[in-house]
Parts: sequence; C-alpha cells; structure tokens
Amino acid sequence: MNKLVAPSFLGVLCALALVSSSTAAPPAPLPHNQAGAASISLAAPLVRDAGTSGKDASSGGSLTPAVDPAIRVASPLTEPASAPATTTVSGSTAARTPSAGTAQPDTEAAPPPAPAPVSAAPAPQTVSIPPLWAPDQELAAPGATQPAAPAPAPARMSTEALVPDSNSAAILTVFTKINEYRVANGLNKVKYHPTVAGLSQDWSDNIATREVIEHRASFWTDPRAMSPNSAGEVIAIRTDRDAAQLVEWWKGSPGHNAMLLDPRFNVMGAGISYTNSTYRIWGVVNFFGYTTLPAGTLDSPGGASSGGTLPSPPSSLCDPLVKHMPPTLNLAAAAITGPADLVSVDSAGQLLNRASTGPRTYAPAKVIGSGFSGAKEVFVTDWDRDGAYDVLTQWAGGNLTLYRGIASGGFQAPVTLGVGGWNTLTLAVGGWCSNNRMPQILALDGGGNLYLYANKGTGDIAERTTVATGVYASRLSMVDYDGDGFQDILGLRTDGTVQLYRGWGTTALRAEARATVATGWTDVTGIRALRNVTGLNSTGVALRRANDTVQYWDLGSGSLASPSNVPGPWTGQRLAQ
Repeated sequence: MNKLVAPSFLGVLCALALVSSSTAAPPAPLPHNQAGAASISLAAPLVRDAGTSGKDASSGGSLTPAVDPAIRVASPLTEPASAPATTTVSGSTAARTPSAGTAQPDTEAAPPPAPAPVSAAPAPQTVSIPPLWAPDQELAAPGATQPAAPAPAPARMSTEALVPDSNSAAILTVFTKINEYRVANGLNKVKYHPTVAGLSQDWSDNIATREVIEHRASFWTDPRAMSPNSAGEVIAIRTDRDAAQLVEWWKGSPGHNAMLLDPRFNVMGAGISYTNSTYRIWGVVNFFGYTTLPAGTLDSPGGASSGGTLPSPPSSLCDPLVKHMPPTLNLAAAAITGPADLVSVDSAGQLLNRASTGPRTYAPAKVIGSGFSGAKEVFVTDWDRDGAYDVLTQWAGGNLTLYRGIASGGFQAPVTLGVGGWNTLTLAVGGWCSNNRMPQILALDGGGNLYLYANKGTGDIAERTTVATGVYASRLSMVDYDGDGFQDILGLRTDGTVQLYRGWGTTALRAEARATVATGWTDVTGIRALRNVTGLNSTGVALRRANDTVQYWDLGSGSLASPSNVPGPWTGQRLAQ
C-alpha cells in the first residue's frame, strides 16, 4: 500500500525575533532521527506580539512584509512510493533533528543512505515568506477587523480518516514536556485553558481531516482566544503516536523553539488528532499571553482552576454525535461522481447530472433520477458521510427527504427527515460546524431569523438554534468564501446584491459589518457551491442565470473571479444547490 510523504513545503518565517529572507533558502539535507526515520519540515509557526506590531522584539527594527499579511501557507501531502515507519513532519524553519542531550549544529552532515522507498522521494524545498502579523486592532477587539482574504492553498488530498481514540494522555504529555522545557530555561510554566484547547482541537481535526499542513489565518480573533495580548501557534505531525516527539521537534526548530520559550505566553491549549493514514498523529498548540488570566484557567489539563470560575460550556448543536469519517470510494459508477458535478432538475422532473471531466469541463447530462417535479429545491451533499453523494430534497408540499447515494450507482429509497413546514424556509446545506464533519442545515425564515438544524442521520430533524437575526435574502449558499477553513454564507437579496455572512465554525456568525461581494445577480435562480472545478480542492460557485446560462465563478483568490459559462443546454432546468 502506498504511503504519503511530503515532497515540498512553504515555510513562514514569522516567529518572534526572526526576520525572513527575500530569497529562497537552499534545500536542507534530509536528516534522520535516532530511530533512523526521515524528518521533513513543513510549515513554520505563527506568532503575534501586540506590543511590537510587526517589529523585531529584540532589535526594534521594523519588518515590512512583502505579501498580504493574511497569507496562508499549506503543504500538500502527495502519494509517492512509501514513507518510513516513524517519519516526523513538523512546522519548522530549520530541517534538523536534535539528539537527546546533544546539540547538533545547523551544518549537520548528510544522513546515511535511506531505504530505497525514501531515497526515491524528492528532497524538501524551503521557500522564505515574510512574517504573518495581525493588526493591533484585532487583538484589541477580536472580530472587529479581519485581514484580507488569504492566498489559495495548494492542492491537497481529500481523504478523511480521523480515529476517535482518546487523546487525553497525549495532550498531557505535550503540556508537561513544554513546561519542563520552560522551567529548565528559567521561565514560568504556562497554564491550560479548555476553551483555548477547543480552538486548538478544532483546527487539528480540520487539517488532519483534509491532510494538509497549514496555519489558521487570524486564529487570535476567534472568541475562544479571549482577547489575548500575544498569540502563537505551532503544528507538527508524525507517522507514529509519540506525542513527546512533537515537542522535541519544536525544540529543534529555531522559530518554534523561540515560541516554546516566549516569556509573554502564560496560557496554552493543545489539540491532538489521530488518523488511520500515514501521518497518524497531528498536533496543534496555541499559545496566548494575558494580563489577567481568563476565568477557567487550569494549572494543567484536568487540573485545578487558577483563574475565576467558569461553568461547563452548554451543549451545542455543533457537537458531533460521533467522529464519523467516510471511506475513500471509487465513485466512477455513482450517480454523482464528485464535488464538482453539476446536478439539475428538468421540466419533466428528471434529475440530471453533468459529471466533471477536468478544469471547467463537463460530460453531457445524464439522467440519474425522476419524480422531482414537486421539489422546491434539491441539494447535493454526503449527508450520512459514507463517501457517496446524496440528494436532500425540499418539497413544495413541506417535507424534507433524503435519497442516499450508492457508490455502485443509483440511490436508496427516500427517507423522510422532516414533515411539514420546510417549504417556508430558505435553506443552505454544508459543513457549517468546524468540530462536526457531518453536514448541517442553515434555514432562513421570512422574519430574517437564521437557524442551524443538526444532522440526526436518518432521524427526524427538529432541534434547532438561532445563528443570527436580521438576515434577509431570497437565496442562501454555504461556501468557504475567504478560504479560512470555515463555511460562510452568501445571501442573495431581491435587489441582486450578495452579502457575505462569515462563519466561525460555531453556532454564531462573525460580529462584523456584512460586506457586499457581488451585484447584478437579480436573474440568478440557483447557486451551487463546488469543489475541484479548476483544480484539486479549489472552491467556487455555479450560478443558474437568465438566457439559459450557467456560470462558474472561482473563489481561489478569496473573492468571486474568472466567471466562465458551462455549456448546456440548460433550457427548462433548475440547478441543484
């Protein structure tokens, strides 16, 4: 079985007191740890100092980023021959592995010859990118000001294979090792906060699910960061489950080491995710500095409180019932073959699919179902997360039904998820909750109230919570508009303007002014969020417009761009959402 290795990476040199070069560093030698396993550096840490705001804290010199301050760095995991049993991949600015108790110089000699499968892989490449800093006002008022849209992430695999094993021991190990290291260097221990840990765990699950190493843009503006004065993030992954070695790798990288030993940080949270893929452990640690410890701060994971009292968080409709990850299926024979397919309903009530055949290209329409004349809207989603795409149908008579897709072709008999009243709502379907990989439903009523309905599998959908009020739109579409890893809402108004409602991955919207991201859409009768149209994991939306036109608008630049027409004919057809 082929395993994954990472052939290249982009590193952000953004740790405190480090100034990045404007030229690319030469490829580093591929080092080996004590067990003889190859180690490859991927993404560098993000660090933020409210007091310096883009200055080198040690020298006072200013740093002038040459790229947008909200750029994200991603490293795809591709699939060459095989990977060694204990490969470590860590966010790092120097590719070297320290031996226990022995400092190794940066000029470490080339490693001994690696086994054939490893030596066949290309050597990692290092590219310097200026630091990523947050504006001061973001730390003063999280959510008030957001950075510009991030750069698009490179292509990555879509395999999802989280393993729901307990991570409590690994989190305690990471916490303990970091504090042992700080104490050994004359620093105070950092404390632990469950709310911060929730932020870290959400992102760890997010990147492990998508199998991509990248930092979350503006993580310090998340409400769970609780208005810190300084903030940092480190990420590492390994092919075994040795959590202690995650910390060792951070210690061996100058940028990450500086973050572990940053005296400003006094609170941390850790997220650990396990997968059944090549990289079996994914770790994310968020560090924050506060003038006053937030309520609920603990001496250690599961320990005594050091701050004020904080009640247990109430249950949320975003809480997953299970960590359910779909298998990777061959969908060549399925009715809907992938996330870039375009599904429509014709005037005879037939369900048609145009399978994606390449960048912005589609196969002729194929009938995949019938009897949909009475449908108000049809939605394409993997509702049960079994790897095959399903059809969720909102009927004009008021019911909501699910047709579960079969990988070998066709659909199962419909299951009724909701009885009566669904025809009065405007719906959007997708992965709204960041800690729940099951799709959910956002529903807008005529009074401008936006609700979240939890996914109950094939059970009745009734429980809901209010996400926002004062939302007025004739159509909704759920898509990650700004590329930050969280789903957003495009709200099409009756005057043809489109407002952006950005999500946090929670049951609330971001508290910010609602930007108008498009105008002139008065003729749009359908909006479908798509992936993989222009490339693997690309994002965009398809619009059904007047004059029997369907357009695809790419979101790779963080805004609607590069529209192109999708050949029809589209006469008499409504676009599935």
